[in-house]
Amino acid sequence: MIRMAADAGTTDLVATPHANLKYRFEPEVIRSRLAEISSASGNAVRLYSGCDFHLSFDNIQDAIANPRKYTINQDRYLLVEFSDLLIFKNTLDIFARLLEAGMIPVITHPERNGLLRQRLTQIEAWIESGARVQVTAQSILGDFGRRAQEFSETLIERQMAHFVASDGHDIDHRPPTLDGAYAKLKKRYGETTAETLCSANPRAALAGEPIESSRKEEASAGFRKWYQIWR
Repeated sequence: MIRMAADAGTTDLVATPHANLKYRFEPEVIRSRLAEISSASGNAVRLYSGCDFHLSFDNIQDAIANPRKYTINQDRYLLVEFSDLLIFKNTLDIFARLLEAGMIPVITHPERNGLLRQRLTQIEAWIESGARVQVTAQSILGDFGRRAQEFSETLIERQMAHFVASDGHDIDHRPPTLDGAYAKLKKRYGETTAETLCSANPRAALAGEPIESSRKEEASAGFRKWYQIWR
């Protein structure tokens, strides 16, 4: 998977194992495994650790007590994965607590969640509160179906998407590549939008820096081109 990502142009990649009732999140073990993988792959890409963080009482309390435990590159951005069965009514309050503790929630693949696809207004409110949104590359290409593709397009066109991620799981069905989605984004929305979603914003997240919307990036002069990165 690492070599496949490198061949597709990726230079930096965040490994994001789950933290939920099924999978125990052990940061030291994860970082040790990443060092082994990096060595075995000949350091083909730069690897960082993060987490697919599930909203549960214990997880939330632990994250607030340990704000850098679950975040990308142990900085500020926290990938938050919602259940397909339930969206908490107090999500805005939960995000407020995470933000107050110094974390920036990043809503992962809302286009693949049937409940979130019905909550565009709520997602907009979460963004206005400080959260960010990540869309899966394969959704943009239509590999997760028409509804996921259309909702991805809606988020992008409304400047409600901030990252595009591979969400790679294997080398066949869920590859860790972004080149196909990048090419489509560039063709449909322009190079600046493709660079913003696939490179500039992810680079900022690795550094814990604030990010701008696609619209602001399009209007800015001297846009800085970053290498293609993300998970």
